[in-house]
Amino acid sequence: MTAPTGPTETGEIAEFEQEFSSAQATPGRTPLVIKLLVAATFVVILNETTLVNAVPTLMTDFSISETTAQWSLTVFMLTMAAVIPVTGWFLQRVPTRTAYATAMITFSVGTLVAAVAPSFGALLVGRVIQAGGTAVMMPLLMTTLMTVVAAEDRGRVMGQVTLAMSCAPALGPTVSGVLLHFGPWRLIFAVMLPIAMLVGFFGFRNLENVGESTRTPVSWLSVVLAAVGFSSFVYGLSLVGGDGLDLAVGALSVSLGATAAPIAFIGAGVLLVAGFAAYQIVLQRSERPLLDLRTLRHRNFAVSLVLMSAGFMAFLGSMILLPLYLQNLRGLSELETGLLVMPGGLAMGLLGPQVGKIYDRIGSRPLVIPGSIAMVALLFGLSRIGVETPYALILALHVALMASLAMIFTPVFTIGLGDLAPHLYSHGSSLLGTLQQVAGAVGTALLVVIMTNRTEDLATSGASDADAFMGGLQWAFTAGAVIGVVVVAMALLLPSKVEAPEGAVVGH
Repeated sequence: MTAPTGPTETGEIAEFEQEFSSAQATPGRTPLVIKLLVAATFVVILNETTLVNAVPTLMTDFSISETTAQWSLTVFMLTMAAVIPVTGWFLQRVPTRTAYATAMITFSVGTLVAAVAPSFGALLVGRVIQAGGTAVMMPLLMTTLMTVVAAEDRGRVMGQVTLAMSCAPALGPTVSGVLLHFGPWRLIFAVMLPIAMLVGFFGFRNLENVGESTRTPVSWLSVVLAAVGFSSFVYGLSLVGGDGLDLAVGALSVSLGATAAPIAFIGAGVLLVAGFAAYQIVLQRSERPLLDLRTLRHRNFAVSLVLMSAGFMAFLGSMILLPLYLQNLRGLSELETGLLVMPGGLAMGLLGPQVGKIYDRIGSRPLVIPGSIAMVALLFGLSRIGVETPYALILALHVALMASLAMIFTPVFTIGLGDLAPHLYSHGSSLLGTLQQVAGAVGTALLVVIMTNRTEDLATSGASDADAFMGGLQWAFTAGAVIGVVVVAMALLLPSKVEAPEGAVVGH
C-alpha cells in the first residue's frame, strides 16, 4: 500500500518534473544545459595543454631544470587521475548547478593562483587546483547529456562533446604559442581567468538542475585508496624512461634508479587500485560505493571501456611522438608545430557532430569498424615517414588519423554510456574518465620507452643521430598501430545500437 502523499511532497515532485522536463530537448535540438557545459568543458580542457610551450620560459624565470619544469604538466595529469574516481559519488550527491559552480570556481581560483604565483611551488599548487575543477566537468557533462537527451538523438549531441574534447587539447599549444609571443607565461593564465569567470557566471545563471540527488555517505578510505593509488600509478608511468628519483625523508635519503623508481610507484599504485576495487565491491552490498563497479556487468559498456582505453593509448601515445619528430628532427618551433597539428584536432572536433548524426541514423558498426581499421592503417603510415617527408603528407596523414578517431570515439561514448541504467551514468562517466587518464599515461610511457630503446640500440650500432631517432620513432608508431588492432577487435563486438535501459530518457 502506498503511503499518502502530502501537499508539500506533491509540490516538490511536480516542481522536479517540470524542471526536468524543461531541461530536455526536442529531437534535433541541443538542450541549453548541454551547450553551457560544453563551453565550460572546452575552457577547462584547453588549459590542460597550454603550458606545453611555456616550459623553457618557466626554466628561465624560476631557475629550474627541464625535468622540474615538466611538473607543471605532470601534476595536472596526476590530479585528474586522483580526483575523477571521486566524481561519480560527488555528482550523485549534489545538484547540477552546485557541481558546475564548484568546478568553475575551483578552476578559476587555481587559474588566479597560477597567474600570480611567486614561486614554482605556488604555480604547482595553482595547477593542482585547476585540475581539481577540470576533473569534475567532463563526468558532469557526460552524466547530464545521458540524462536529458533522448536515446535517438544522443549521437548528434555526443558529437558536440567530441568537439570540446578534441579541439581544446589541439588548440592549447597553439594558443599558448601565440600568447608567449606577446608576453610572459603569466599572460596565459591572465587571459584564461576572465574567460573562465564569464563562462562560469553565465553558465550558472542559465543552468538548471537535472536529475535527483542522493545522500549516500562518503567512504574516506575509498577516497584515499583511489587518490593515492591512481596518482601513484600514473606518476610511476611518468617516470618510465627517466633518470630515477631521489627521495629524502628526514635524515633518510634514498636514491631510486631509472628502473626501480617507476616499478616501485607502479607496483604500489596497482596494489592500492586493486584494494580500492575490492573495497568498492564490499560497499556495493550496502549501496555505498564511491565508484560503482556494477557498470562493468553491462557488456556493451565493458567492451566500450576496453575499446576506448586502447584507442586512447594509441591516440595520446602517438600524438606525443609527432611533436618530438617535428621539433627534434625537423627543427620546427613550438608555434610552428602547434599550427601544423592544429588542423587535425579541428577536423576531429568539427566532424564529431556530423558523425553523431550519422550514428543516430545507421548505428555504430558502419562507423567504428571502418574508423578503427583506418586508424591502424594511418598509424602504420606514420611509421613510414622519414627525415625528408613532405610536411603536406604529414599534415594529410594526421588529419586523416583524427578523422578516423572521430568515427570511433563519438559512437563508442554514446553506445557505452547508453547501455547503463540512469543511476549508473555518473559512475560510468567517472570510470571512463579515469581510464582515459590512465590509458593515456600508459600509452605515452610505452611508446616513449619503445622509441628510446630502439634509438639507443641503433646509435650503439653506429647509426647517425638522425637515423637512430627516426628508427626509434618508426618502431613507436608501429607499436601504436599494434595497439590499434585491439580497437578493431573490440569494434567487431559492438552492436549497432543499444536499447535504452528502463528509466532512461527515450523520447519526448
